[in-house]
Amino acid sequence: MDFQNFTQLAPDVYASLGGVSKAVTASGLDKALVELVKLRVSQINGCAFCLQFHLNIARKLDIDPRKFDLLAGWRDAGLYTERERAALDWAEALTRLADAGTPGPRDAALARARAVFDEKELVNLAAAVATINAWNRIAVGLHFPPPPAEAPRGGQQ
Repeated sequence: MDFQNFTQLAPDVYASLGGVSKAVTASGLDKALVELVKLRVSQINGCAFCLQFHLNIARKLDIDPRKFDLLAGWRDAGLYTERERAALDWAEALTRLADAGTPGPRDAALARARAVFDEKELVNLAAAVATINAWNRIAVGLHFPPPPAEAPRGGQQ
């Protein structure tokens, strides 16, 4: 199964998940931040399709390419803004619900996120995390092959 087959077999599911993504985009939440979160969640979930898909999008945005390269080690990289660190931390906590055991680590990540995001941003960030987790499970479960890599903006390699 590939992405195109999925969209043809489940058009309402595709449209519904796409609708959530469009709502997050329309909310005004920073697109680069959302793409970093989607990439990190896709790394955690081992979703090659979503990693390549969101790398293609992120490369078209004004994001320092080192942030892609160091994303798995974002805590130690010293490269991410306070908002990016808070978003990545909370995204990891929401993605690893079963690993957290008690709500303590999740609550701490939420407190850090609340320090730099308003409530509307938090709601939309949670929706972005939930949606990419859903896509990861669909793409991994159905073995979507990664889409072709696109050249970075300006044709740079």
